[in-house]
Amino acid sequence: MLFAFVCKDKPGHLQVRMDTRPAHVEHLNKLNAEGTLKMAGPFLDAEGKPNGSLVIVNADSIEAAKALADADPYTKAGLFESVEIKPFNWVFNNPEA
Repeated sequence: MLFAFVCKDKPGHLQVRMDTRPAHVEHLNKLNAEGTLKMAGPFLDAEGKPNGSLVIVNADSIEAAKALADADPYTKAGLFESVEIKPFNWVFNNPEA
């Protein structure tokens, strides 16, 4: 089942994001190699700077999805003000459909 992580950065935490980005990308590359990651990328503010993230993963349960979200270096670094985890149905332009 697919789950979407809708993550909102804490205000004033852009430097935390930039400092943690290499570990975050390494984490996502590992999930991608395992076939767990389906898509990911940052939300942008009006100035084009990242201020949140959208990550979509394949997991057996919402608990497994939460464990993946908790393991993200951005989460561990305290970047996010909030993380919503929602079941997701990829209808349009799904390459696996």
